[in-house]
Amino acid sequence: MKASKIAYKPVGMVLGTVSGMIAGAAFKQAWKVIGHQDDAPDATDQDRSWREILIAAALQGAIFAVVKAAVDRSGATATYRLTGTWPG
Repeated sequence: MKASKIAYKPVGMVLGTVSGMIAGAAFKQAWKVIGHQDDAPDATDQDRSWREILIAAALQGAIFAVVKAAVDRSGATATYRLTGTWPG
């Protein structure tokens, strides 16, 4: 394993945590607009429909994937600019 990959591991872990926090906040805001409610449904919410739960889950998954990809790519690009080595 390359030294650059090993050195990037802690950075990647921090970026993963940051991306999760950003995605969670983005999902909450998106759900307020789309669902017209402050809280998104949980899979076990008895008072919510299947449709609502599945839409919320799909939206959450899409937002998390996009934010994670954007943050990971930004981190890799910044690392490349600093070190001259791509961390992948």
